[in-house]
Amino acid sequence: MMLGYTVPLYQRLTARSLGDYQRYYCETCHQLKAQFGLLSTATVNYDMTFNTIVLNAVTGGDDSFEKTPKSIRCVFRKPYTDQEMFRRMAAYTILITKWELYDDICDKPSMKTRLIDTVLSRAITKAETEFPEYDRIVGEGFEQLRTFEADGCTDPVKMGRAFGEALARPLSDIAGDHDFPALRDLYANLTTAVYVMDAIDDIEDDFMDGTYNPFLRSCPRFVNRAEYMAQSESQLTELVNNVMRDLQESYRAVRERMAFMTEVTDNIIYLGIPESAKNAVAGRSEAKMSVKNLLERRKERTSTY
Repeated sequence: MMLGYTVPLYQRLTARSLGDYQRYYCETCHQLKAQFGLLSTATVNYDMTFNTIVLNAVTGGDDSFEKTPKSIRCVFRKPYTDQEMFRRMAAYTILITKWELYDDICDKPSMKTRLIDTVLSRAITKAETEFPEYDRIVGEGFEQLRTFEADGCTDPVKMGRAFGEALARPLSDIAGDHDFPALRDLYANLTTAVYVMDAIDDIEDDFMDGTYNPFLRSCPRFVNRAEYMAQSESQLTELVNNVMRDLQESYRAVRERMAFMTEVTDNIIYLGIPESAKNAVAGRSEAKMSVKNLLERRKERTSTY
């Protein structure tokens, strides 16, 4: 569902910052493999990498772990750092994937989605057992989205914000004593931005599949994406700009408490995500990832490095 918009603008990162970003992406992968098995590494995604960076920088965690050299066997390496925060983020990633799969199965069942669900079942069961409260909260967030859909909600910002506030609760727990309102606001605004971009990006696919999209719900007559954008591009651009403004304002308040990695997160917030939003409006979101393609496109996601 909503993976792959929270990416850096790579050409504007220094070599050192790119390496720093890779450290966190790879460490997330290693933590998943160590706790939940090799196949769980297919669930690593950019959005969770950003959240992990922010959490580690705000909580003052260890930032000295190594970067994994590129290798076809890199996934078999053990984690470089022993931190509870990383372990909890790995479990949270699995639980997000679980509910995304469930959402996909409810919207449009497919053999591929059911196969991924089966392949990851052991990892999902372990994450559910270890963090039942996170599982419950994430499930409630997805259920809240379904309630909005059943009510015919046409406000994607309202839907994304409510969803984001639910998903922020486990992250607040992971932050522990370092949690503060602006951090929760950042998580909620990030989820809102991703939800809005995803809805824009998927509008034609959702029309063809008959799945819910708040933009379609408010459109009296949808013919195709090109016609819809010709009529709505200015309103969509204004909406996206407002969402980006809220995201960046909440990030500034969090940035003041970050001990490191601000060059990377600045790039993501001020360059990478706005570029993703521009691509979504233009219908060319190359970074966008569907949970249905988690296993078969893992190589594509990591090839940037």
